[in-house]
Amino acid sequence: MRNVPVDELDSTDRAVLAIGTDYPVGHLLAQHRHRRAQVLYAASGIMQVDTEHGTWTVPTRRAVLIPPDVDHEVLMEGVSTRSLYLESAAVPWFPTRCQVVQVSPLLRELIFAAVDLPLEYNKHGRDGTLIDLMLYELRTLTALPFELPLPTRADLRQLCEAFQPAPTIRSTPDDWAEQMRVSTRTFSRIFRAETGLTFQQWRQRACVAHAMRALASGRPVTAVATELGYATPAAFSVMFHAETSAPPSAFHPA
Repeated sequence: MRNVPVDELDSTDRAVLAIGTDYPVGHLLAQHRHRRAQVLYAASGIMQVDTEHGTWTVPTRRAVLIPPDVDHEVLMEGVSTRSLYLESAAVPWFPTRCQVVQVSPLLRELIFAAVDLPLEYNKHGRDGTLIDLMLYELRTLTALPFELPLPTRADLRQLCEAFQPAPTIRSTPDDWAEQMRVSTRTFSRIFRAETGLTFQQWRQRACVAHAMRALASGRPVTAVATELGYATPAAFSVMFHAETSAPPSAFHPA
């Protein structure tokens, strides 16, 4: 099925609904929620998923797991998606918060095939076997560190949200502590308690998320490295590979 709203199909008596949808550049899916768990796969383009708890950047050929009944919005940058909407009973292992995951070639092909199945596929024939194999493969997903958690403390959240559109490695804990009018030591303690990361870890993730989006838009590695405050493209590339297990060139559009 392609370009069909899930709400029109949600009552279908099947554990898995598979839908393909194409979005233009810059399309924003305003805040919404689904009764079913969702596996949202980016066949092309890049997505940004936001909830009250954080931001998840989803590059091409990766997916994000969105738990049922979680309010979220999605910014689509030229994305063609494949979505699986799953009854909770079929995925008891599903995470309770969003998670970006690696998608194997086998699982990718299964997802693509599922989109082409009839809405009320035969649960006991070939189609049902395909769905069962896909559900099995979903349990082996590898999580990726593409989450940028956001604090609940208002003054710190304001600083984090202001930092995201233009991150830089030149920003220091001392700078942020001064703006919050606390000591650097107190700031570091608050930051870790609020986000689960050190400031340096969070800053690096913010830089990687920004870089993935910039690279996917076609910007040169050198320009992205300079914008983030790196002295050389090589230094940026080392950091980027360490975070994503791939070189920056892998995120350029095909």
